[in-house]
Amino acid sequence: MSNVQNKSKIKIAIVGNPNSGKSTVFNALTGLNQKIANFPGVTVEKRIGFFNLENESGQKISAEIIDLPGCYSLYPKSIDERIPFQVLCDPDDESYPDFVIVIADASNLKRSLFLCSQIIDLKIPALLALNMMDLAERKGLGIDSGKLSEKLGVPVIPMNALKKQGIAELKKSLLHSFSPPEKDFTDVQKYSPGITEEIKNIIHVSSDYAAFQVANNFEWISAFHLTPEKTGKLKKIISDRNFDSDAIKAKETLERYGVITVLIKEVVHEKGIMQGTHVRSKKIDSILTHRVFGYVIFLVILFLVFQSIFAWAAYPMDLVDRFFAWSKQMVAAAMPQGLLNDLVVNGIIAGLNGVVIFVPQIALLFAFIAVLEDTGYMSRVSFMMDKLLRGFGLNGKSVIPLISGVACAVPAIMSARTIQNRKERIITIMVTPLMSCSARLPVYTLLISLIIPAGYFYGVNVQGLVLFGMYLIGFIAAIAAAWLMKFIIRVKEKSYFIMELPLYRLPRFSNIGMMIIEKVKVFLFDAGKVIMAISIVLWLLSSNAPGNKFETIEKKYNTASQNSGINHDEIIYKIKSEKLESSYAGILGQWIEPAIKPMGFDWKIGIALITSFAAREVFVGTMSTIYSAGDKGTRSTVREKMQSEINPETLKPRYDFATGFSLMLFYAFAMQCMSTLAVVKREMRGWKWPLIQFAYMGALAYVASLTAYQLLK
Repeated sequence: MSNVQNKSKIKIAIVGNPNSGKSTVFNALTGLNQKIANFPGVTVEKRIGFFNLENESGQKISAEIIDLPGCYSLYPKSIDERIPFQVLCDPDDESYPDFVIVIADASNLKRSLFLCSQIIDLKIPALLALNMMDLAERKGLGIDSGKLSEKLGVPVIPMNALKKQGIAELKKSLLHSFSPPEKDFTDVQKYSPGITEEIKNIIHVSSDYAAFQVANNFEWISAFHLTPEKTGKLKKIISDRNFDSDAIKAKETLERYGVITVLIKEVVHEKGIMQGTHVRSKKIDSILTHRVFGYVIFLVILFLVFQSIFAWAAYPMDLVDRFFAWSKQMVAAAMPQGLLNDLVVNGIIAGLNGVVIFVPQIALLFAFIAVLEDTGYMSRVSFMMDKLLRGFGLNGKSVIPLISGVACAVPAIMSARTIQNRKERIITIMVTPLMSCSARLPVYTLLISLIIPAGYFYGVNVQGLVLFGMYLIGFIAAIAAAWLMKFIIRVKEKSYFIMELPLYRLPRFSNIGMMIIEKVKVFLFDAGKVIMAISIVLWLLSSNAPGNKFETIEKKYNTASQNSGINHDEIIYKIKSEKLESSYAGILGQWIEPAIKPMGFDWKIGIALITSFAAREVFVGTMSTIYSAGDKGTRSTVREKMQSEINPETLKPRYDFATGFSLMLFYAFAMQCMSTLAVVKREMRGWKWPLIQFAYMGALAYVASLTAYQLLK
């Protein structure tokens, strides 16, 4: 028996079908007290949250809750779906829970009870949370939760997590003592008598049913710390007994659904015909998924998103930029002149400016993505795009990684695990980084502000329109590359697409708010650390030079100033500019300048290109640091400094339309993200595919950039 009252800490797992409201329950329990990590050994993201329970004597009990990936059963079809099996069947797993909260969609109870019945058979203390009770009522369904609890042998809590109804009852239920479920949904012994006992003699599992699942999932299993000896023994048991996993899974599934069908008839009662919500959803679907208007509506939505990002973020971004320009001047005046002053002003503050300034746009981008997902529209996009994408070697499920790639390619590539067809999965992974991610947003924003005048054309923000165009270019490049790979990659495997469309619902603003905070924190602290580190390294490279070059430059201009009477500020500026050109950073940039000059780039841009291969967003921090090294001491922003840069050969602005557009195309296509390469290597289990990806994207970026500059200059 498990008694929470006598514990100071408990570990809880939360499981459920996709679209059952699992994340809503998780957020309602934990609020902002969450952290993100990966499950051991795999690049699958897990959310861990914390909350407190208070027992009858007033003692606090610390609860850690793990949000497991959504799944329909313990028979996984993708990498994500393997995680619940590994966590729940292996008592030695670090995430193995004391309790399991099973989240069920009350409006689709039959499907949800299949997973619940499997977890009950694992004999882990569990409770069933009947979420979305309001939707069930609108469908005219009445559920006898007391009778359902009696039949299942576990507590059943009706709830509406969106409105936090039932959360208090759920917490209260966790405090009461309850034993592991005693009832079995199915007797696994009849499928292969004795096999579970033999497996339990070899490995430590949570129950007979867990041992049965080991036999079913043996081919890919990576849990239980199996040694070669144990693996050999398990393989022999399965072989000797002629254990036909596919046939047994089919039998068990039919029997389990048979029991569930009888149970549903006893506890679910139809009180009337289907009401409002479903009817409205069908009417909305007839418009949003229309074979012609559906695509037009989707493009209009994306267009409005990017218009809003550019228009709404402009003012707060300008405030941030001005604040850092003012801060640099104030700190430079307050600190004694010298190396430390230079490091703080031109290294640290300049680097911070390149990070913080884009928080408004990052927050807006993720807010829009969260709203589209939370309302149920993103699932419709997948359904609608399936037929279109199949012609390019993809399927409807490829839309999720492609759209997610607009935020970040790393989780987008990991989400491709839901694609069962190997060829379509490979192609999706290979082209997803071509989608313009949020890391490109700072680059596009800066360059667009340099080459496109601010203003409106028939009420449309021109800069926002160009930004939308850059994202559209990324999508076109992705599907074009997918079409070519369709003929190059030879994998013969049947493809199918199954997706359940959730009901439309109002966005849950608390969830959206938490997602924005979470993503901004990731940007500030993950990308920010990289940008800051590179900014400081760049400061070192730009503040030092071989031999006594800096001393020679100072002597030259000191002599010149005495003889010519040139303005002191002008002399200081020329010294800084020439020092930068003679520094290690300048030498590095000049070394690659011959290769990039035909694209319209100079050695300063060359430095930014090199540093950007760590992360694209480093471009802005790099330019901020480089132009700070040659600063005249004004409170100019990095955009203003770049805008005033003159090409010494043409005596025209360095960042004209040809150079700016060429640079944007390079950043649109080049693989400038070490994290993405690392996750592709992890997902594809080797360096072959990431190296091919790096090479083809680099070649595409160079050719596109070169062509654009030569045509436009």
